[in-house]
Amino acid sequence: MSSEKIGFVGTGLMGEGMARNILKAGYPLTVIAHRNRAPIDALIADGAQEAASLPAVAKASSIIHICAPGSPQVEAIVTEMLPAMAPGTVVVDCSTSDPASTMALAAKLEAAGQHMADAPLGGTPVQAAAGELATMVGASAEVFERVKPVIASWAGPIVHMGPSGAGHKMKLLNNFLAMGYAAMYSEALTLSQKVGITTQQFDSVIRGSRMDCGFYQTFMGYAVEGNREAHKFTLTNALKDMRYLEAMADSVALANPIGNAVKNSFALAHAANGDGPEDYVPHLVDYVMKRNGTQRS
Repeated sequence: MSSEKIGFVGTGLMGEGMARNILKAGYPLTVIAHRNRAPIDALIADGAQEAASLPAVAKASSIIHICAPGSPQVEAIVTEMLPAMAPGTVVVDCSTSDPASTMALAAKLEAAGQHMADAPLGGTPVQAAAGELATMVGASAEVFERVKPVIASWAGPIVHMGPSGAGHKMKLLNNFLAMGYAAMYSEALTLSQKVGITTQQFDSVIRGSRMDCGFYQTFMGYAVEGNREAHKFTLTNALKDMRYLEAMADSVALANPIGNAVKNSFALAHAANGDGPEDYVPHLVDYVMKRNGTQRS
């Protein structure tokens, strides 16, 4: 068994399952509570240790996973932990983060004698619990080989994309496609409704055709079946990712009109939701239909 000791910050929808699979693989695991104690208590019951602070997580760990909402949170977490990290500690950022931030953090860590790997996630909380996520990793070859056995405890497909930041770049491209599908499905379903074709009729043609895919099926799990939790990825995170994509495009002077259109679709839904309960990506269809004076049938 490896001598690596694992820290985990962010045991939410994805992180809890990932952390549990790290434990199942036999690694010592240190976790920290944030808002919800239930995952922490469950992990402690399975053998994890709880730390009272982020520096305590850092002191107890040689490889630290972070699952946070975005780059500002990751930056704050790393800044607080950095003085307590032993030389050679690796930070594995599993968030969907801004690649520019990731590369700056990697340089900061390297200058202090630590290392960075970005390993954003592909999949759902169900796949996280099963240890079947996919990940695209940005890290040096040496750091990648070191963290790969740990990542393999919670991921199936593992692709080394290149140096720090490359994983987050690929993740934004992946999410651009996914959120683009969501925006197109929402608009297509709204138009079909307006011209007299029901959601069920639409689905009966697309499902099983060349236009079907896994994302379509989870999206339509809400649109057809009414399952609110068919795809638990929030509108807030979708909008954040599309803003990061826009910034990445701007950094290379790329015109991305489709990306901007997708971002704006989520921005309108997010604004309309206001302070209401957090909605998920498939719920975008309801916002688009409401703006157009119709509803699913």
